[in-house]
Amino acid sequence: MVDTDKGRINDLSRRVGDKARRKIKAKREGHRSVLSGLGMFGLIGWSIVVPTLAGAAMGLWLDRRYPQTFSWTLSLLIAGLLIGCLLAWQWVENEHNDINEEENE
Repeated sequence: MVDTDKGRINDLSRRVGDKARRKIKAKREGHRSVLSGLGMFGLIGWSIVVPTLAGAAMGLWLDRRYPQTFSWTLSLLIAGLLIGCLLAWQWVENEHNDINEEENE
């Protein structure tokens, strides 16, 4: 019974310490505005939209030049979407790793 109480107290003190460190870090770094958050959201969105539209444009050109039994436009649109999602995922993963590195310091 005593060991479980000590474990709870240690867990609580660790969580309180983590929150305090995060608050101190936030004060030191300054306030992030809503616009900066929207900018990040827009950056991720554009990293998906640009390859998707490029794939669709290339597909339209190929459909006009080299018609096939399948649709180049649809195929390259899907390929562009997949590439854009992979790029966005990689960017978010890098940002997540940077945040974790800063928290560990």
